[in-house]
Amino acid sequence: QVQLVESGGGLVQPGGSLRLSCAASGGTSNSYAMGWFRQASGKEHEFVAIISASGGRLVYADSVKGRFTISRDNAKNTMYLQMDSLSPEDTAVYSCAAAARSLYSSTWYKRRELYTYWGQGTQVTVSS
Repeated sequence: QVQLVESGGGLVQPGGSLRLSCAASGGTSNSYAMGWFRQASGKEHEFVAIISASGGRLVYADSVKGRFTISRDNAKNTMYLQMDSLSPEDTAVYSCAAAARSLYSSTWYKRRELYTYWGQGTQVTVSS
């Protein structure tokens, strides 16, 4: 079974940057699309971004497009989320997830129940 562990969260001032990492173990990630969700206090889970197994396709939520960059290094079994121009609205617990599905088929990636593996999440707080 694949295990996912997030890291890199913390406290940052508005306008600052953070880079989150999602490390996979217990298997290889080269056959999985991998993405990020976030959940702010009192709010529902929100899709953030996803990257295809090969890294050839990237999809972002409108709320983060142009500010966040998703990437992956399959040799290291690690996915990254570079977050720039952060605002207090980005404050949330960020979780990574993986699914053996193609991003060239449909918009399934917004449905949490279609992901097979999940990490525990890492807290990102944007505050002055």
